[in-house]
Amino acid sequence: MARSTSSSVRPATAAASRRSASRPLPKRWPVPLGCGQTYVDKVHEHDKATPETARLFGSAEPRICTPPLRELTPETSLGFDVIDFAFEVLGVVLLPWQRAALIRMLEILPDGSLRFRTAVILVARQNGKSTLAQVLTIWLLFVWGWPLILGTAQDLDVAETLWEEVVDIVHENAELAALVEGVTKVNGKKSLNLESGAKYKVKAANRRAGRGLSGNLVLLDELREHQTWDAWGAITKTTMARAEALILALSNAGDITSRVLRYLRLMAHRALGDPDGIGAAEDDGGTAPTQFDLETLDSFDEDTDEPDEFDDDDIDDIDIDDLEQDEDTLCLLEWSAVPGCDRRDRSGWSAANPSMGYTITIKTIASACKTDPEWVFRTEVLCQWNDGATAGPFDPGAWDAGKIETAKGADGVVRLTDPEKDRIDGRVVAGIAQSGAVTYIALAGYRPDGLPQVEMVTGRYGTDWVGEWLTHPDRKGRIRCVTGQSRGAPEQTLMKRLSTDRAFRLPVVDLAGSDLLDAYADAEEAIRANQVRHTPWPALDMAAATAEWKVLAGGVKVLDPVKSPTDIATLRAWVHALWLLEHEPTAPPPPPPEPKTLDDVADAGAGDDDFDTNDYEDLTGDLSDMGF
Repeated sequence: MARSTSSSVRPATAAASRRSASRPLPKRWPVPLGCGQTYVDKVHEHDKATPETARLFGSAEPRICTPPLRELTPETSLGFDVIDFAFEVLGVVLLPWQRAALIRMLEILPDGSLRFRTAVILVARQNGKSTLAQVLTIWLLFVWGWPLILGTAQDLDVAETLWEEVVDIVHENAELAALVEGVTKVNGKKSLNLESGAKYKVKAANRRAGRGLSGNLVLLDELREHQTWDAWGAITKTTMARAEALILALSNAGDITSRVLRYLRLMAHRALGDPDGIGAAEDDGGTAPTQFDLETLDSFDEDTDEPDEFDDDDIDDIDIDDLEQDEDTLCLLEWSAVPGCDRRDRSGWSAANPSMGYTITIKTIASACKTDPEWVFRTEVLCQWNDGATAGPFDPGAWDAGKIETAKGADGVVRLTDPEKDRIDGRVVAGIAQSGAVTYIALAGYRPDGLPQVEMVTGRYGTDWVGEWLTHPDRKGRIRCVTGQSRGAPEQTLMKRLSTDRAFRLPVVDLAGSDLLDAYADAEEAIRANQVRHTPWPALDMAAATAEWKVLAGGVKVLDPVKSPTDIATLRAWVHALWLLEHEPTAPPPPPPEPKTLDDVADAGAGDDDFDTNDYEDLTGDLSDMGF
């Protein structure tokens, strides 16, 4: 009986086994390296996509990201709690990519502190960056209890729109609304104030951002628009005094003008082994903070009408190390298409648009692919970077061909790699240009090989310092004369003042009219023919890569500071100095010598104060510490 039962069951079991073997097992979401199954389950909780239909949706996982130190669980990341809060309290079902971003960037160390102080999220437009920022802001204010959230954007309207949406979400939730003390809606001073004393304020992203405040979370929307370190330096100060703080930068891909974003992305890519080869292509991208950035930040008037309830004396002092990024505390989460992919490649669409299939349709992306100019589509939709190599006022590659190699020493000072060859012999001339409140000076002279060389050497706020700087003993009498645009430019008042100042001993050469047109034409030709050299200077290199020409009657051209996407004052100063080098006024003949006495003959050879090039090495050796 037993055998009969066994015999009757065995065939059925074998058949079931054969059917099971022939039927594929259900697919499972892959587990990213080091993240763990708990992370994957949370990311895809409530997900309408399945592993089988994943090709129709955007990628939840960033293509390039900072890996976790430990498996990501509720014990190792605050992101799990934020996701649950969004669902249970706010009624918001976050998209898979938003969940992944929160869990990754809110990783905590064994001591319970946040691992990252700076998080950069790169993703194509219209994918839901604002929703992520809003949910995190509300959680940090109401649950985690951080005292100050500071929202910024290059366009204040953008920051205020995000703030207004947070206020609306809070007021629509009875539980949260009961914890609100009041809302300040005065333009420029908008603030959500809680009974606990916590605040959410908004500021424009400029040098005044956060002055007098010491914040915990700083939201930086559209970091691609930061062309200088001014706003970043001010914002960095707001977090220095806080043991727990996070700067969250949200953006799509930038271009050569996106100085801060390019620098942070380059640092992160290098730490990850340079997956896209951008580290091999450029040393610091011409974006790293310099001593000049620090000087312009410190020279800004720090007086402010902001309340000082979060003020801290510790943030008054800042040095170059505070502007530089610590790779250990930087998190990069980049949703972007692989560089160089066909713009019709749908895997690229998915990689850069994690909301595809959820809030963005494939049809919408396909339409943009057909109608947008190539680099508009690649930047806005594929989140790919345009390095600006084909842009700018000069022939592609011509400006870089004249760049002199430099290297940063152990002391942090940038110096010439080959000072015997790449230096200026003898005396120099100076070119001046202004932009807003900043005045720049470039010096030009001749190299040992006879080619002209022009170096940006300094730039500071105001104009009162210019005359003293040009004639200061540190210059060792090497500057012979100076010029700047004398009509129709911001520096015209300065040039007039210098030319009429009896205490200013250097000749001031007028530059206007046909001379100014010649200056631009001669500079363009010298650069095209590779007949001029220049030392690196980030703002100058950026201007040379992006400036726009203004064509006048007869086809002559001048640089256009209005249409140019970035400040071109450094390039204007450079052009002025190069022109003056070739058009230096002839020195008047020396006065006849005084009659000599026997005492004069006896003293002959006892001393000679005349200038000797050999006494002073090269120009860069004298001035590099003050400039690039």
